[in-house]
Amino acid sequence: MSSPARPIDQTVIHAALENGVPICIRAIRPNDEARMRGGVEQLSLESRYMRFFTSAPTLPDRVIARLVAVDGHRHLGWGALLSDDPDHPAIGAVHAIRSDTSTDQAELAIGIIDSFHGQGLARMLIAVLLVHCQTEGIATLTAQTLADNRPAIRLLRSLGAERTGTEDGVSEFIFDVSGALSSLQDSPEPAGLKTVFEALQSYL
Repeated sequence: MSSPARPIDQTVIHAALENGVPICIRAIRPNDEARMRGGVEQLSLESRYMRFFTSAPTLPDRVIARLVAVDGHRHLGWGALLSDDPDHPAIGAVHAIRSDTSTDQAELAIGIIDSFHGQGLARMLIAVLLVHCQTEGIATLTAQTLADNRPAIRLLRSLGAERTGTEDGVSEFIFDVSGALSSLQDSPEPAGLKTVFEALQSYL
């Protein structure tokens, strides 16, 4: 591994979805509040409920503020923006948050706007996050999802996640960062993964 010229969260990745739509993947910034709110409002009621366990049309300001309070150490967060739209709206975001910087475990959360489902974006965002986790000493990730959210469970299973329990209809999973990263590096799909790993080669 060569020495990175800059912190990983200063990296900007230009890639494309499976349908050819150009996107930009970068770390979430404090001034992304409007983009974050706009993205959440674009989620369908079902997707909003699956991600936040609420179908409220808007989220409280304090929740949006937490989503953009990314410091690159305790809270890691990356977003995908549309490159061919002059406003560069957000179409997806992924987070890993740990209780404090002394622990090597964090909680994963991801949300993708419905019209961009099935285009490989979730796996691309998770790949970037996993590389960042590895640079920050985060060894394992947990994730909570509704027990009947089959797409999310399939995604987690593909990363090697194991269910640790289910309570009140919510299942918790845990998986190893390095194992999940290796799985994605070996995966031929989506094609955008190759672009992601090429951009992050110096951090691997």
